[in-house]
Amino acid sequence: MFQFFSGAKKQIKNKVKRAVIRHHRRSGAVLFSDTTLRDGEQMPGATLDPIEKLQIAKALEAAGVHSLDAGFPASSQADIEAIQSMVGVIRKPVLTALCRTLPGDVDAADEALAGNPPHKRGVSLFCGTSPLHRQFKLEKSKTEVLKLIVDSIQYAADKFDIVAFSPEDASRTEVDFLCEVYREAIAAGATTIGFPDTVGILTPWKAQDFICRIQDEVPGIENVLLAVHFHNDLGLAVANTLACIDAGANVVQCTVNGIGERAGNAALEEVAMALQLHQEEYQRPHHLDVSQLAPLCKLVAELTGIPLSPMKPVAGSNIFATEAGIHQDGLLKNPDTYLPYRPETVGETGIRLVLGRHSGRKAILHRLHELGKEPTEQVVQRVLQAIKELPKGELVDDDLLLKLTN
Repeated sequence: MFQFFSGAKKQIKNKVKRAVIRHHRRSGAVLFSDTTLRDGEQMPGATLDPIEKLQIAKALEAAGVHSLDAGFPASSQADIEAIQSMVGVIRKPVLTALCRTLPGDVDAADEALAGNPPHKRGVSLFCGTSPLHRQFKLEKSKTEVLKLIVDSIQYAADKFDIVAFSPEDASRTEVDFLCEVYREAIAAGATTIGFPDTVGILTPWKAQDFICRIQDEVPGIENVLLAVHFHNDLGLAVANTLACIDAGANVVQCTVNGIGERAGNAALEEVAMALQLHQEEYQRPHHLDVSQLAPLCKLVAELTGIPLSPMKPVAGSNIFATEAGIHQDGLLKNPDTYLPYRPETVGETGIRLVLGRHSGRKAILHRLHELGKEPTEQVVQRVLQAIKELPKGELVDDDLLLKLTN
């Protein structure tokens, strides 16, 4: 009798899981899975304490991410404490924990995530599948790797409703074997299968080809979510992510500011704004509040100690600033002349007209008016000439501008 009820309960649970997956697939929505707190923190020098991780997790929740890769419980007590601090506090995103294909890792994740409801906690299993990983890291045959994967997924599925599996170094794994791995993973109970470009070697066209082949050659793919995870070693992580969205990927794994190992990961804010600005092209809704993006980027930069480049898309200090006179004139007339989107769209405030050797008279006049001055044309021309004679690279702050005016 117990076995009957246990089996019936499992059938009901599987039906619920399939219904949730079908809902996500039918909606066509791109689901953002943020891995700043785990993969991002692996960047040298970017270590976060549990309190800082919780701060970032709250900001990510406010931004609307679907899931949070909260940490690797088996790796450290600090990760366990960080995850436990989020349980019951972070309520909207699914909290997931990274696990190797080891029962002990799954047990550690189960303990760390205890207290979160079943539909809000999950595990992300990974195992190397490429020839390099099989030969040198795992020292296992294809058959042995498959058994390890299947056994681990089945073990995890007994404890978690949400089980993701990613074949590490997928982009250097033989395609036929990769598809076999996915077939076995789905049959074993995985609810999400991931495609990680672990060493960041793919181009958008090759990445898209992988995703198309996986969808064509893996039976049951329609019953799970397909996630992608790109590293930025060739500067193509965002482009690869967008190419895979176009090919039908459901979940995109990103980090804020693109932080992560080596050259980093696909930047969440850049992928989000590309989707936001090209809705007609992708026709894929997302649930991020893009007005939270710039503050989120700055928070992560502050807490990790990894500064933002002035040219960093979305949140860099130069994104809504210009020194060029022609651009300044256009921005004063209509900001849309030289901006892809207004600062307010991503939570920034205002456009900064930087005064320097490339500036024009209108920007100088505009700033003097803001400072309460009503200079004559002769004064403006004199100030303009004085600025152009400044040493290379020197910019004009308000004190220097007023000094030149007087």
